[in-house]
Amino acid sequence: MSWNRRRRRNGKSRRRRGGSPGAPVYGAIDLGTNNCRLLVAAPTETGFRVVDSFSRVVRLGEGLAASGRLSETAINRTVKALKVCADKMRDNGVRKARSVATEACRQASNCTTFVDRVRDETGLELEAISADEEARLTLAGCVPLLDERFPQVLICDIGGGSTEITWIDQTPGQPPSAVGLLSLPIGVVTLAERYGDGILADAHYDEILAEVDHGLAPFDAEHGIAAGIAEGRVQMVGTSGTVTMLGGIHLDLGHYDRSQVDGLDIDFESISATSASLARMDWAARAAHPCIRHDRADLVVMGCAILDAVCRRWPVGRLRIADRGIREGLLLGMMASDRTPAPPPAPAPGAPGDHP
Repeated sequence: MSWNRRRRRNGKSRRRRGGSPGAPVYGAIDLGTNNCRLLVAAPTETGFRVVDSFSRVVRLGEGLAASGRLSETAINRTVKALKVCADKMRDNGVRKARSVATEACRQASNCTTFVDRVRDETGLELEAISADEEARLTLAGCVPLLDERFPQVLICDIGGGSTEITWIDQTPGQPPSAVGLLSLPIGVVTLAERYGDGILADAHYDEILAEVDHGLAPFDAEHGIAAGIAEGRVQMVGTSGTVTMLGGIHLDLGHYDRSQVDGLDIDFESISATSASLARMDWAARAAHPCIRHDRADLVVMGCAILDAVCRRWPVGRLRIADRGIREGLLLGMMASDRTPAPPPAPAPGAPGDHP
């Protein structure tokens, strides 16, 4: 039974909170190794307007690296969050939705069983998408932040179970095109489970740097990325909880504010200084920070280590922070398929406090 059929089961639907009567409303869920995130939006002439949003740390991939399976505890947490997402979509009168899962479901031997349970208990049709599809959707969501002055763009997406690097060509008058994708099986959750939640020892930090750099080197050589950077032809964009959190800390925000972080340019020196400061903190100090919180306190240093390795390999000098990605790509794709011409890919800022 799909979520919209479940909505009609009692012969009525709840009042929609957003949009004018008859305006189409769309929903998009991005279920990662660490996070479950929902965006509900209505199309506008310039993109879309956010109606509702939701984000919860579920740690679906907890223990996956050791067992190869999604644990029952992690599944229970995730299904509970997905029920909230389904309720929000019903409440807002969503007419079309797409829900995708990434690295944890790609790896898990019991992914099909999990997807079936999600369908039975929430009505959501969850898709486990490939790394290529994940990169395509991320690019579609990030297009408004790409600087047309740069012929090439690197997008770095640090996830819970993997890190995706997308190499993009920009030709004037044509949409940006992804010409290379690297998916490293190294993410913040997998590293946190390996090294624990305490202060990361210098030797272990160096191990992470070396491991990530070893994975980046062949991709660098294949696409001549270092040469492009040396010639000043490359922009770098980061989209993940790690980079958005670094943006909030860099701005010294009292609470996370997407409208101030999305699109922010931050220099590598500031990234390095903030990362070093976080690495010196213990778990309690990181958990007390308003832009980190306790459910990310053991992950943030791991993400900083991955980002540090990327910045050292590719010294672009500045990173543009994107608090957008898969969900925006999903929404724009659905809206484009439903109307002609398709709206320009310029999503409006999300609901306040929707931290990735």
